[in-house]
Amino acid sequence: MQQIVVLRTIAVAMAATFVLSGCSQGTGGPAAGDASGPLIVYSNSVSDGRGEWLVEKAATAGFEIEFVDMGGGDVQNRIVAEVNNPIADVVFGPNNVVFENMKAADALEPYTPEWAGLVDATVADGDDENFWPIVKEPIMLVYDSAAYPGGEGAPEDWTDLWEKEEFHGLYETSTSLSGGTTQMVVTGILTRYQDEAGYLGISDEGWTAIEQFYANGSPSVEATDLYARMADESVTMGQMWLAGKVSREEEYGVTTKAVYPEVGVPIVYQHIGLVAGNDKPEASREFIDWFGSAPVQAEWSQEFFTAPTNEDALTGADAAAVEVTNSFAQQDIDWEFVAANLPSWVEEIELKYLGQ
Repeated sequence: MQQIVVLRTIAVAMAATFVLSGCSQGTGGPAAGDASGPLIVYSNSVSDGRGEWLVEKAATAGFEIEFVDMGGGDVQNRIVAEVNNPIADVVFGPNNVVFENMKAADALEPYTPEWAGLVDATVADGDDENFWPIVKEPIMLVYDSAAYPGGEGAPEDWTDLWEKEEFHGLYETSTSLSGGTTQMVVTGILTRYQDEAGYLGISDEGWTAIEQFYANGSPSVEATDLYARMADESVTMGQMWLAGKVSREEEYGVTTKAVYPEVGVPIVYQHIGLVAGNDKPEASREFIDWFGSAPVQAEWSQEFFTAPTNEDALTGADAAAVEVTNSFAQQDIDWEFVAANLPSWVEEIELKYLGQ
């Protein structure tokens, strides 16, 4: 766990090594009463060119923004660690579990965006209004189509990976649980074995499944993408989110297909929220209003193959992205149970199965 008190100057200096920045254009500049300087945005959703695109688009709308790019778990840890001395102004991208934990740490400030009435209130933060959904995303197991022509011999569920010997060593397992996608893969496996009497709410069978999942997989290689490993035939399958699948197929020339388990897949919502105690609250609220708006979310969808939650954005969104997203059955997951237990699951897996 990171230290609770983080010196602002040190944190900003560290962040600068992996920050994307944009200069204000048009009518930008700090709102009345706000501190000067760019909006600092923490996100796990600015890879694959998304950050650069958003910096440019935001600048034309009058916002000067800087991003700190990290995994969903790291976003949570940083926001919580800085709760008494916030660096970030806005946070977007992580799923509802991460946002629930940030909310529990009093790191978020309630705000109702202008577009709040256009998203499904059941996947937002209810009456507290600390975070709001912007993108709907399935978390998938994908395989190299060339390795399994026509799907012949491909897995039909995550459980096949460790239960069937022919897949041993051919699927990638992440060596870090700091990313939101990896945490949702683990969640999708463990919650199948929910047991109030079990260790951390999971039956012995569930912990055996996780042990076998990691024992029979091929650990990820630092700085090497899953799709690069599929291209060189080191592995034939692994975890992915929908927008990442499309961008990587183009980049690496590897065509993949998603697995459709009978139980469904974890469907997560990327959210956006206002960081409590930041020194640019008005500009932060204006940015949230702008980013979640129908025109911007429709453009985001067209550019990055996402399914927006804003109903008015759907008519201008990438129709194929919306159709594919909706083609997945949603796995039945008790998200309150997950929010209460996920940090302990992560710690258990890192210590026992990843040797961290």
